[in-house]
Amino acid sequence: MIILAVTLFSSKVLCVENVFSPNRFLKATIIINKDGLSYCLKYKNTQISKYAPLGIEVNNIIYGTGEKLKLIDRVEIKENYNSIENSTITNHFNQYSYSVDSYNDNFVLQIRMYNDGFAYRYLIKNRSLSRINKELSGFNLLNGSKVWYFERNNQWKLKTYAGEWLKTDIDSLYVISKMGPIQGPPLVAELPNNFGFMAITEAGLYNYSGMRLEAKQDGGIIVNFTEKEGFDIRGDIKTPWRVMIFTKTLNELVNTKIITNLNPALSKELFSDQTWIKPGRSVWSWWSYSENKEYMTIESERKFIDFANKLNFEYTLIDEGWETKWKNKWEDLRNICEYARDRSVGVWVWKHWNQLNNPNDDYKQMANFLDSIKSAGCIGIKVDFLNGEALQMVSFEESLLKLAANRKLLVNIHGCGKPTGKQRTYPNELTREAVRGLELNKMDQHITAAHNAGLPFTRCLLNQCDYTPMGFSNPGNTTWAHQLATAYIFNSSLLVMAENPEFLFTEKKLEPIIPFIKSLPTVWDETKVLKGSKIGELAVFARRKGMIWYLIALNGGKAKEFSCKLDFTGFTNNLVHTISDVQNDSKNIEQTNITLKKGELMSFQLANNGGFVAKIEQK
Repeated sequence: MIILAVTLFSSKVLCVENVFSPNRFLKATIIINKDGLSYCLKYKNTQISKYAPLGIEVNNIIYGTGEKLKLIDRVEIKENYNSIENSTITNHFNQYSYSVDSYNDNFVLQIRMYNDGFAYRYLIKNRSLSRINKELSGFNLLNGSKVWYFERNNQWKLKTYAGEWLKTDIDSLYVISKMGPIQGPPLVAELPNNFGFMAITEAGLYNYSGMRLEAKQDGGIIVNFTEKEGFDIRGDIKTPWRVMIFTKTLNELVNTKIITNLNPALSKELFSDQTWIKPGRSVWSWWSYSENKEYMTIESERKFIDFANKLNFEYTLIDEGWETKWKNKWEDLRNICEYARDRSVGVWVWKHWNQLNNPNDDYKQMANFLDSIKSAGCIGIKVDFLNGEALQMVSFEESLLKLAANRKLLVNIHGCGKPTGKQRTYPNELTREAVRGLELNKMDQHITAAHNAGLPFTRCLLNQCDYTPMGFSNPGNTTWAHQLATAYIFNSSLLVMAENPEFLFTEKKLEPIIPFIKSLPTVWDETKVLKGSKIGELAVFARRKGMIWYLIALNGGKAKEFSCKLDFTGFTNNLVHTISDVQNDSKNIEQTNITLKKGELMSFQLANNGGFVAKIEQK
């Protein structure tokens, strides 16, 4: 039995190996004793995690015991690649591959050390069908760590990852949820003594079941899967990467690229031409119209297209109902796409995943549907209600992304598991849900401001977060400025706006916000988290797109004042256009235009559950 606590050292250590990040600040120590493989992490010789187990059980054989580790390969990689989210991403790591003496090189433990994290996976040579019984892989945070996790007290918690972000002590994680001790990644920890932050998740999820995390009474965490009896894989086994991100600051945490970097490079054949992959913003009738008798009529969808054009939005999303409500669905869809194309708007359409899921015919049903929407003139598909990340769903997603790429179609996945960095391999996945987003306001389960102030440091670390922001007509207990700020601070290459655009143009008090919505970026060149930010309480970001900076704040609680210098812009004179709260009037905003010189202090008031957005240009 592998024990999760530091007492692993109570038995004789048979082998010790140390691996280092490129800057050598981060070190992982791998040991073997009679209980098997385990590891711990240190940063500049300060321990930042306790010993946790390594290993996997396949066909009832436990891989992860032995007497000696043999270094097969060590390599340092530093590469740059292009991304739709950033012009260039740097991928810099040391990779170590070890065999364990008792498996004749059939079992390899592969480790990647980054300056801001540690990742490992298992490689097992195999030519036949294998049953993955379970993993022994674990994580063991320091005593006194505070852990952020998402909660939803019903069966949807781990199906759609749509839980509210909350905080608890590490030693109570196993009992905090009424739904049991199993949590969904990422778990984000604030280490004791303000030493830094750690996030636990996985990356590179292909041909494998999605990882969940089971909290144990001793404070340890072990890998868990949806399939309680295990799952089958044919051929060589390559597990996803198990990842521990470590940073000293929230700014470093938000800017990590580990999850994306741990995925394979894109196929040059599949994506030889990427000009069709265009981030952008979309109108959406479902949030405001789905209970209206005009919902999903041809006339109403044309009206939304007109508003998309008026807002300079690139897309419209036609959601559930178009196939059943339209008399001649393919002819009507073709006409809608032509109407949209004449107004420089691309069309996405919705589809239930079960209507596409038939792996026994090599997904011909899916291919035929994709051919049909492509022929009608659509640019993308939103696939919904996967409700899990078991192996079946993971295989479906990759098939969808490949078949869509072959037809130059964009993809938005809903009712699904967490992102694991697939946008590097399949850049046509512009976004996915896996978040407690604004649709809950429509269901009278209003999203809290604290949840929103936690998202930039928790779920959004994994990127591509289809929260569907901006619900001014139903903001819950947040303010209008808060609603605007969510669109600027949450990450999603496709930003689907919840609000009915007609409300924006008819509500006079919202008039100053419209220029901000018209120019809203969905990908950023640079992001800085400002001092004073605190998970769940206050998120203050400075973000740059081209030569324009934006200052954004999300307040998760009581009213407060925030002050900062605008030195991050590099401008001598800053022309600042602001949208801020009106105190004691959550459904109102205040607009100002001011000029600040470099070094001058900027201060603004945040209302209860409020927000702030400023556009900053060189004067």
